[in-house]
Amino acid sequence: MLQTFRNAWRIPELRKKILYTVLLLVIFRFGSVIPVPWINTLALQNWLDGSAGSTLFDLLDTFSGGAFSQATIFAMSISPYINSSIIMQLLCVAIPALERLSKEGEEGRKKITALTRYLTVVLAAVQAYGLFVTLHNKGAINYAQATGVPRFVVGLTIVLAFTAGTAFLMWLGEQITGRGIGNGISMLIFAGIVSSIPTMIHTAWVGFFPKQWWMLIFLVIYTLASIVFVILINEGERRIPVQYAKRVVGRKMYGGQSTNIPIKVAMAGVIPIIFAMSIMSFPGTLAQLFGKPDGVLVSITNFLTTGAIYPILYFLLIVGFTYFYTSITFNPIEVSNNLKTNNGAIPGIRPGRPTTEYISKVLSRLTLIGALCLGVIAVLPIVITMVMKTVDISRLSLTGTSLLIVVGVALETVREVESQMLMRHYKGFLE
Repeated sequence: MLQTFRNAWRIPELRKKILYTVLLLVIFRFGSVIPVPWINTLALQNWLDGSAGSTLFDLLDTFSGGAFSQATIFAMSISPYINSSIIMQLLCVAIPALERLSKEGEEGRKKITALTRYLTVVLAAVQAYGLFVTLHNKGAINYAQATGVPRFVVGLTIVLAFTAGTAFLMWLGEQITGRGIGNGISMLIFAGIVSSIPTMIHTAWVGFFPKQWWMLIFLVIYTLASIVFVILINEGERRIPVQYAKRVVGRKMYGGQSTNIPIKVAMAGVIPIIFAMSIMSFPGTLAQLFGKPDGVLVSITNFLTTGAIYPILYFLLIVGFTYFYTSITFNPIEVSNNLKTNNGAIPGIRPGRPTTEYISKVLSRLTLIGALCLGVIAVLPIVITMVMKTVDISRLSLTGTSLLIVVGVALETVREVESQMLMRHYKGFLE
């Protein structure tokens, strides 16, 4: 990995992209420490420590790089944008007009992107209001500091600050995707998690040493083993052999070569984890916005985020989103038609529908393996915490879901850098 970035640094164009990405990530980290006015962070942290859905809020705080617990302008992170992307993808499947729009090429994608942005701002405003109501109910709004300022103005300022922070992060992510290195949204989450590593190390040392020194050894071994396992899952693939028929054009013979179709075990990458995490945070937002302390919404949220229900539901969402996202990004019918058009065939499989069914069967089995592996790694720290009650490793940054995202984004970024380097080193047939 280090050698890849060292080689990329020698290419002026890639060096500019790397520096641009780093600059935007630094801006993200600066924004993560800018506080929203009139908020008592001590009262907020006390509520988070005693919250029934602490595992959920800890993950949200990790993804935002500590901005959630400090109530800064980036407290909501990029979750409203992820939720709006999920909603738009579902609507494109359910509504024929949006489905046609998504298939209209570049212009259609631009319109879908614009609709996603508008929806992001709406969801961010709703979630910001819900967060303000929560802070107000928990006594985390310091109205005494806002002397002479009407309470309506205080609330409006806080809601607008949270909403503007999410909108700015959405813009940052799009700039990184378009002009930098890697996927912008994933890079922002990656930066938030990595920035929490020093705090995680301090938490582990203070919490486990010297009374539970064996837990430190277990944590190091568990983290290293998880990293190796995640790399194997991300790099694992099934290669379907393809044979192209020979054809004669004039005096020359074309085709006849053998190749393969690589199908990755974890084709969806870290996207299902991010989708599942965003969905798990949505009921809590609704409960804080519309629920009463003894109301139905709060009871449902507490039921979903405590006990065995939370890891089971989280696991099922990861599996479901893995299948959903894979079905969107890989179309067996299209691959089969391309093979038939180019006189290619899978040995032993007839072209057309049998090829489509064969590819679909292979894809379904690999997706199941990948989904189960992603779900196990994400849920395992929560299960260990529930079993070992006295040890809460799910609160540490670099375990489970966070580890999957960090390793997955790092591998995807390195792969993108290598592909861009390959494009710039390829001289073509004229040389």
